[in-house]
Amino acid sequence: MATVFLIIIYLAFISLGLPDSMLGAAWPIIRLDFGAPVELAGLLSMIVVAGTIISSLASSVVLKRLGTGMVTFISVAVTALALLGFSYSSSVVWVALLALPLGLGAGSIDTGLNNYVATHYKAHHMSWLHCFWGIGAMLGPILMSRYIANGESWRMGFFAVSMIQFALVVVLFFSLPLWKRAGQGSRPQPQEMPEQAESLPAAASLAGSKVLRIPGVKLAMLTFLFYCGVEATVGLWGSSYLVNVKEVSPATAAGWVSLYYGGITAGRLITGFITFRFSNRTLIRGGLAISLAGALLLALPLPAICSLVAFILIGLGSAPIFPCMLHETPARFGAEHSQKIMGCQMALAYTGGAFLPPLLGWAAARSTFMILPPAMIGYIIVMIVSSEVINRMMSRRQGEVSL
Repeated sequence: MATVFLIIIYLAFISLGLPDSMLGAAWPIIRLDFGAPVELAGLLSMIVVAGTIISSLASSVVLKRLGTGMVTFISVAVTALALLGFSYSSSVVWVALLALPLGLGAGSIDTGLNNYVATHYKAHHMSWLHCFWGIGAMLGPILMSRYIANGESWRMGFFAVSMIQFALVVVLFFSLPLWKRAGQGSRPQPQEMPEQAESLPAAASLAGSKVLRIPGVKLAMLTFLFYCGVEATVGLWGSSYLVNVKEVSPATAAGWVSLYYGGITAGRLITGFITFRFSNRTLIRGGLAISLAGALLLALPLPAICSLVAFILIGLGSAPIFPCMLHETPARFGAEHSQKIMGCQMALAYTGGAFLPPLLGWAAARSTFMILPPAMIGYIIVMIVSSEVINRMMSRRQGEVSL
């Protein structure tokens, strides 16, 4: 039964990723149809993230009342309806209105399934879970680019993805009795804690405001903010950068952005295996270095095909950062504080995804999309500095404990 549930959960995470990258991939065409300003995509992404934050904050109460299976079923149905509405939207106002339920559905799926996997499965499944999100995020632009390249409307891309979501709704509906039996009969798996966690000094559980005073917590939150800023900004504006700066066709640009998500997907699949050999700290460092190399390549005045390589490198580098930072939280700050700190980190992650892409879009509309690469370089450098400062704090703390 555990294998069956993993398959269902992985399918649900594919559905979570499918719509995430479609708006950015299709925006160069959508804005022309509606006569909308280029930076409006940033506002739409903020609405989606606002819905995600609302449903994430309410998820603990909803999950307790309805259960993970029912919440997942309802959430996927809501996203399917929102995507279907996208395909019939007559103006950008309708797109904005439908963006809210799209985010509401996504937040509940994300929170509920992450918690279920963390509770019932071993740690390496977290990387693979987010790998399947990457599969969905990669397939979305591929489908969109196919329809655009064939001369069909972007609406058909959203319609096709909504049909995929509705198919998953049927699967989830018939799996509801299995979810209930699994919840009654399964025992949570103990979390695999990194060895470093044992060396942390014991401390009483702190109030939420005092947790922020733990050395390194604010830096960790800053890292999450800029990580999601990079991931969301490249996903939202990568296609516009290729079209406006590199003079790539919209269909080709959408396809290339899908390969950025393909880099994230492949990287997380690999990460799930190499976590058995390398520490989270090593994987985070390696991911940041690869992402920085990709951003530097994107900034160079090279042929357009080099931008494709740059996007793939940024995706590959991004792959281990988010899941490894999540898993490293108890080792960095102590298991007794990790739940509260995890919530703070996720709040900043959503904030980065909500505000940094619109900020860049606003600036690009008043200048040029050539600012995308230097902005990514700046974000990644902030992450590297923050992460290394935290590592030094951990090393000093472990040295003090060993003495």
